[in-house]
Amino acid sequence: MVIKKNIGIDLGTDTTQIYLEKRGIMVNEPSIVAFNNRTNRVVAHGAEAKTMLSRTPAHITALRPIVHGVIADFDMAREMIQRFLKNEKFPYSLITRMIVSIPTNLTEVERKSVEDLLKESGASRVYLIEQPLAAAFGSQLDINRPTAFLIVDMGAGTTDMAIISMNGIVVSKRLKIGGDYLNQEIIRAVREELKLNIGEPTAEDIKIGLGSAVPLGERLEITIRGRDVLSGLPREISLRDTQVRLWISRPLKAITEALKDLIESAPPELVGDIYRNGIYLCGGGSLLRGINQLFEKEIGVSVWIVDEPLTSIARGTGLVAENFEKYEHVLNNFSNIKLGNI
Repeated sequence: MVIKKNIGIDLGTDTTQIYLEKRGIMVNEPSIVAFNNRTNRVVAHGAEAKTMLSRTPAHITALRPIVHGVIADFDMAREMIQRFLKNEKFPYSLITRMIVSIPTNLTEVERKSVEDLLKESGASRVYLIEQPLAAAFGSQLDINRPTAFLIVDMGAGTTDMAIISMNGIVVSKRLKIGGDYLNQEIIRAVREELKLNIGEPTAEDIKIGLGSAVPLGERLEITIRGRDVLSGLPREISLRDTQVRLWISRPLKAITEALKDLIESAPPELVGDIYRNGIYLCGGGSLLRGINQLFEKEIGVSVWIVDEPLTSIARGTGLVAENFEKYEHVLNNFSNIKLGNI
């Protein structure tokens, strides 16, 4: 047992990552819960529950309790976090301080629900940090200086973008377009154009195997299987990267336009800093082939993908947890907010 432990949490739509002070990332699991409707009990969580997605019988529901970075099912989210924290890697402590990343521009009610969730999961105190700010810390960017950095966090549920200077967010924008949105575009296009019904796991495989933001130097092709729309029987087809690139071009264009709007709303001096420092991408969406080239072409600024983009936010919350006194001023603590005052 220890007297006090500090924990950093990236509560993502697709993945939950939990960083324990001085130990690193202890939990890196899908944010999915499988629930038995007959017994009212959770039967699986994390990676085990992900294997059940789109494959469960009628009495078992596999769901994501976090949607677009916001808690959609409070009870299931609490159950999931409690089970993650029951891991033997986390020592029992009298005081548990949690630093959790949240999307930008959440309402006070949405922020309060995150705090309530973690307090019911065992936290003594809860501190919130916006995801682009956590990503900047986790990517070792020197944001303490009076110069601007533009961070784009392309997650599963949302794309968060913010211009950061002197450890604070100057302007930010959040789109409900992320990796899951691209999956839904692929599902819709395969159904409408190729007359084949596929599930989310297959759409994810298509995105990873063929997805790209710009034309590639090589030709990619994979075989997928699903249910024929007309006959209802199994069918197999081949897909090419050119088809998938066309299907996901519309949401990528929306992200590009939002990025332009964000830059246009920033003070001129900071825009000059962005031209010099470039744009930094993190999150799973940053792994899409050619996404940095697309942004460079459209924005006219150098675009960099941070080291280990999938864990940059969790590492940022962990850095804050390990140096709490140094970074306390950048955190939001809503312990004293009452719903009646919002």
